[in-house]
Amino acid sequence: MGILAIALVLGGCAASSPISSETPESEAVVPEAVASPETGEAAAAEAIAQAPQSIEPVTLVEGLEHPWGMAWLPDGTMLVTERPGRLRIIREGQLDPNPVPGVPSVLAVGQGGLLDVAVHSQFAENPWVYFTYASGTARANQTQIARARFDGSTLSDWTVIFEVERDKSDGQHFGSRLAWLPDGTLLVSIGDGGNPPVELDGDLIRNQAQNLGTRFGKVVRLNSDGSIPSDNPFVNTPDADPAIWSYGHRNIQGLALDPATDQIWVTEHGARGGDELNAVQPGSNYGWPVVTHSREYWGGQISSEQSRQGMVDPLVVWTPAIAPSGLAVYRGDRYPQWQGHLFAGGLVSRDVRRIELDASGTVINETPIDIGQRVRDVRQGPDGLLYILTDEPNGRLVRLEPS
Repeated sequence: MGILAIALVLGGCAASSPISSETPESEAVVPEAVASPETGEAAAAEAIAQAPQSIEPVTLVEGLEHPWGMAWLPDGTMLVTERPGRLRIIREGQLDPNPVPGVPSVLAVGQGGLLDVAVHSQFAENPWVYFTYASGTARANQTQIARARFDGSTLSDWTVIFEVERDKSDGQHFGSRLAWLPDGTLLVSIGDGGNPPVELDGDLIRNQAQNLGTRFGKVVRLNSDGSIPSDNPFVNTPDADPAIWSYGHRNIQGLALDPATDQIWVTEHGARGGDELNAVQPGSNYGWPVVTHSREYWGGQISSEQSRQGMVDPLVVWTPAIAPSGLAVYRGDRYPQWQGHLFAGGLVSRDVRRIELDASGTVINETPIDIGQRVRDVRQGPDGLLYILTDEPNGRLVRLEPS
């Protein structure tokens, strides 16, 4: 599939000496979709389906400190992680003032902290809640995945079920989104470990994204207890980590399953530009850092190649960076015109990008929905509406309501 390059115009001032694509500021100029003419009743139905959807961002909750991930329990209760290391409960639109007990200390340094959250796909029978977070010290840290039992008020039996096997330095590129597959296995994104000059074994750590022997720069697939599924793509590959599902990623912070097609979509941070939207398949190589549209933060070239046989091209490249975080595939009934569209949050663009696909999965249109704050997560709620977390000291839970 070809690349849809999105033309962007810088807005505001970029932060000096950025350490990640989360820091520059940018604003998008996007192409309009081109509709083909139709006739008769089919044309009328098509016109209704394609009519612009009018929505209003409505703030439901304020006072969240750098919220990162959200998930719903079967009764509609929402769980929200705060990066400093707290789990919060929102019931019927009200934020419980007391954090949930049972969360251990996490490494809240740089981009690290308590990150994503997911509820077991059969929570009524298996009352487990899953977390990704940074653990260790500023000089020796790793991404960990844990699960704990939740009784509606307290976490218990916190257990680490998976971790990156090598320590790294600095507080960058932990990943780390969670997504359940229909077979009950769990996907987890793991970042590449950081920007230069961060090294591992005498080489830039980002090069580990191409090393099947480590977990940096990968999507891994796990059973619900953290064990490795026997049908993972590299189980029988010598010297490969059997947990790996796909590789060649930089730092995925958007990960979503389309329940209608079972396609997995990801958005990942580039460095200076080169943020990507990818349709991910098991066993595939997405190129980083051998193939990339990114440049070094100081302006130098990371790679002379933007495509290579055997590596998968992105569907969208954002340059300058929007710093994508949070991703949802819409399959509800509250915005009928948006069936199957992707919704990608942007930290530096401070918006949500609505991305429209054609029947073959090619991107044909992208439209920004202004939020006005750094967007950390985007999810479809059980009520069929889209929910947004903003990454601020006084972060918000926002709902997109049809108007």
